[in-house]
Amino acid sequence: MTTPFTFRDHFSGAAREYAAFRPRYPDALFAALAGRVPAARRAWDCATGNGQAALGLARHVSAVVATDASAEQLAQASVHPRVLYVRAKAERSPLLPGSVDLVTVAQALHWFDRPAFFEEARRVLVPGGLVAVWSYGVAEVDPRIDRVLQFFYHDVVGAYWPVERALVELRYGTIEFPFDEVSVPSPPMQAHWGLDDLGGYLRTWSATLRYREALGRDPVDALLRDIAPLWGPAGARRPVRWPLVIRAGHRAG
Repeated sequence: MTTPFTFRDHFSGAAREYAAFRPRYPDALFAALAGRVPAARRAWDCATGNGQAALGLARHVSAVVATDASAEQLAQASVHPRVLYVRAKAERSPLLPGSVDLVTVAQALHWFDRPAFFEEARRVLVPGGLVAVWSYGVAEVDPRIDRVLQFFYHDVVGAYWPVERALVELRYGTIEFPFDEVSVPSPPMQAHWGLDDLGGYLRTWSATLRYREALGRDPVDALLRDIAPLWGPAGARRPVRWPLVIRAGHRAG
């Protein structure tokens, strides 16, 4: 018998690391999204994980309902007076019809039953409300380090990526998006990290987690040894960037 929370769960086992090492989204993104809706009263952040996007939204929206199917991820979420965390699947929210102005999905749409989710988004949005989904690719530091990261991505853990990851590589461009699409600026997504931060982040990749489960060893250790001479002095912190891709559209009617 299936349970209400059967879902593609790649991250519950690393929820603490996910909260610590996943990069944060730029505030300019949330400001731009809030400016695209008639009234920034209530937002639904779907597949919130540990609430990274929900907390960003809360600076620009009066109230945020942040849902995730993973109890482990929600347990790592930061408390905020304008954010209500609820355990729910993307395709079946507890929200009332026409009750939100904005629906967001950060780096998670590729895991969904997308037709069912889009129908749910239409159900809960007010007329003219906005759906915004975004994803990001492999981290970029400098050309030498980037080549090592790309080799790790494709050749070391490449065979362990879930098939849905291909949608991220295609920049969500092949996904049918049944809304009145609008252009939203793509502000830079960046962090200032030490090498250990980079390693923590790479250990949250679904492919890395599956590699470790299959082979019983951590592939990131060897990668960090290769990158260390390129990174700089011990303890050095460097700018890290991610290409951010956004698709957004209004609910008609």
